[in-house]
Amino acid sequence: MPALPPAFLDRPIAHRALHDLAAGRPENSRAAIRAAVAANYGIEIDLQLSSDGEAMVFHDYSLDRMTGETGAVRQRTAQALGAIPLTGGDEGIPTFAEVLDLVGGAVPLLVELKDQDGAMGPSVGPLEQAVARALAGHAGPVALMSFNPHSVAVLADLLPQTPRGLTTDAFTAEGWPTLPAATRDRLRGIPDFDRVGAAFISHDRKNLSAAPVAALKARGVPVLCWTVRSPEQEAEARKIADNVTFEGYVA
Repeated sequence: MPALPPAFLDRPIAHRALHDLAAGRPENSRAAIRAAVAANYGIEIDLQLSSDGEAMVFHDYSLDRMTGETGAVRQRTAQALGAIPLTGGDEGIPTFAEVLDLVGGAVPLLVELKDQDGAMGPSVGPLEQAVARALAGHAGPVALMSFNPHSVAVLADLLPQTPRGLTTDAFTAEGWPTLPAATRDRLRGIPDFDRVGAAFISHDRKNLSAAPVAALKARGVPVLCWTVRSPEQEAEARKIADNVTFEGYVA
């Protein structure tokens, strides 16, 4: 099991890159990524799959919130997605490969694969394979994570030398209304950590006092957290977390 490199713990991590709409930098945009590199922050990004099997740097399943288009990301090709400007910016949706080239290994890149199963189940694989293709030959610090343990297990097979972790949460009914109660109850305890060969977790900062988090921290497991939005929240989170993913202020 590859360990999480120190670079992921020695500087704050910009959530969806260093985005600032007032400055023309939408979340997960090339502009936000360039700004994070310039400031020497770590970068967290999200991946969705295009219809032709490319890993795209985009958080939502739907285009509606972040673009002037509607519909599912996975119903469009990578070329079509790249031509859709992000709202508040002047550039289209980037591919993961483009972002890897843009970062060039200069700062650590924390990559979350969004669940492609729909219910944290085993119907995964194409996005993970796209990630493996994009990472071939990339030498910079990269760590991969997902809320879906099945995704992390596939990544362990495809990229055994790349550090991987679980994105974790309290999995409340309010926060996850479409996820079956039994699945929420199971994931809340972080039971898959060892099975999938995880090296770290990235946990909701509002739930850092949870017993499963404490148990992993007692084992020396690095604990990252999401999403911190003020210096006060950061100070509170760092009482437990080894590093923070931040947005909306300068960490």
